[in-house]
Amino acid sequence: MSVRDQDPEQRTAARVERLLTDVVTLVLDSAEVTVLPVQNSLEALGVDPARALDLARSVHHVRHEHARLRRRELELTALFSSARELAEVRDADALLVRLVERAHTMMGADLTYLSEFDPRTEELQVRTTAGAVSPEFRRLRVPPGTGLAGVVVRTRAPQSVLRYEEYAGGAHDPAVDTAVRAEGIVSILGVPLVSGRDVLGVLFVATRAEHAFGPEQVALLSALASHAAVVLQTARTLQDLAASEDEARGALESLRGHLAERERSSAVHRDLVQTVLAGGGLEPVAATLAAELRCGVWIVDEHGTVVAGTPGGPPGPAARTALADSRRSGRCLRVEGDPSVQAVSALAAGARDFGAVLLGPGDLELSDVDLRTIERATQVCALLALQQQAVADAERRIADELVAELLAAEPERRPDVERRARRSGIPVDDLGAVVVLSVPGDARAAAARAVTRTVTGPVLVGEHLGVVVALLPAAAADPALVRTLHERVRAAVGGPVLAVLPPASADLAAAFDDGRRTARLLTALGVEDLATTSGEYLPYASVLDVEPRALQTFLTSTLGAVRAHDAERGTDLLATLRAFVRCGASPTRTARELNFHTNTILQRLARLDVVLGPGWREDERFFRLTIAVRLDELRERLTARPT
Repeated sequence: MSVRDQDPEQRTAARVERLLTDVVTLVLDSAEVTVLPVQNSLEALGVDPARALDLARSVHHVRHEHARLRRRELELTALFSSARELAEVRDADALLVRLVERAHTMMGADLTYLSEFDPRTEELQVRTTAGAVSPEFRRLRVPPGTGLAGVVVRTRAPQSVLRYEEYAGGAHDPAVDTAVRAEGIVSILGVPLVSGRDVLGVLFVATRAEHAFGPEQVALLSALASHAAVVLQTARTLQDLAASEDEARGALESLRGHLAERERSSAVHRDLVQTVLAGGGLEPVAATLAAELRCGVWIVDEHGTVVAGTPGGPPGPAARTALADSRRSGRCLRVEGDPSVQAVSALAAGARDFGAVLLGPGDLELSDVDLRTIERATQVCALLALQQQAVADAERRIADELVAELLAAEPERRPDVERRARRSGIPVDDLGAVVVLSVPGDARAAAARAVTRTVTGPVLVGEHLGVVVALLPAAAADPALVRTLHERVRAAVGGPVLAVLPPASADLAAAFDDGRRTARLLTALGVEDLATTSGEYLPYASVLDVEPRALQTFLTSTLGAVRAHDAERGTDLLATLRAFVRCGASPTRTARELNFHTNTILQRLARLDVVLGPGWREDERFFRLTIAVRLDELRERLTARPT
């Protein structure tokens, strides 16, 4: 039906409808719409006032709902974009920055920031901001339970304040208040970042003018805060995974190292067992440790002498201290402060000390397993030392018996003794010299071992009648060898040693008697440390074979009065008496020897008559005085000269 065919009433209704449509279109395109202007416009078109009011209200509702839906569309679009970004988390920091910027834009705030919660300190530290102008605010840390942030963390719920400076819901912190004033913040809304039961942080928006945050704004910021919580939780999970991966990698490396240490330990144990079974001594033990631990290894005896392994110097103060601790604890100990030794382990069996194992620097850093391995090796060395000691003791007992029987004056047993000596590898027919060594009883075994180590060629060493006896080939015995033996034995026993070489003789028993008497004579004279031959002492040793106390008593009874007189009066009658004895009791010869007048000598002899008593020049007493003077001069000469 055309417009012309319509009646006037229909044409009027159509015109009104078009006008209403134009009004609605105009209203929808307008930024601000209120009920009254629309109502007035409709009444101007001739619409009934009541009808115009209903239409105006409908238009206002439609416009408000349209704006809400458009805003909701934008929010959902932003949330969907944020969700897509969450699904592809690569850089947590960058994603948090985008979330804060998006919240800043969507909320229309002046300032937006995210603070991360530290569960250890319970502080909130600003992590990222949008719209901040002061650098202090970007580094802001909020103490536990302070201000609006503390309330959000405690309640785990959104909190807002219209004027922050008047906020009384939480304690104010001066540093926080200063940062807020620097930014000009007035109104704040904060929502928690929650993951399960944990608060990860707080997302804030703030305005520099008063603003009441509505429920829709709270819901939007809460949704964005949930996304931020996912980012933080994911970042922490990734950090935990990375830390777990590093921890697992470290544990794997530690396990590999531990397995390598165990393999080294097993190899050392296997080789040590083979060494013990093969009876190879200490040298294979040192070689095994050096090969497996890739470091220098040397074994020393109780005197510090290297007996096996690579050449190594004596331990320094730090190593000696560690070695003393190792003897007490029985453990292998690291050495600090000695670059030449990195670890020591004492060789001990009960109270017996056999030396130590020392380890120099090497390619490997010794682990606790390696130290335990070294301890096992030192136990093997101690067992070997005990074994060697037992063998040495047995050999020494055999040697003692052979020496005693060879020196015994029983010709009928001589052939049997010689056969036993030959079975022990001792060529008795070649033995023609004797060295007698006088040492303390507890040092005789060490002295015998030192003699055996020193002498090359055939030698039979043993204890007999309280001294150590070395039976040597006649050609090997000379004063130089005696001096060498004296030095070595003295070092081995750590004390004085008397070493006497009597003249070589086919009669070993007679030579031994000469040497032993000379040693007894020297001991009686107070000489304890000397290397000598017995020739110059034979006249005295052949006549005197006394105990030291008896000889001292003899010298004191004959010459003691003269010594006392000289000490009291500052005279030298003893020198006159010695010269008188040497000069055959001739006063004239004595005067010439002492470069005095004969009368002076006669006066001194007269004083000796008083000191020694009458009759001291008679044959018997003068013979005793002569012996005493000779022995006294011999003692003085021996004790004065260097050993």
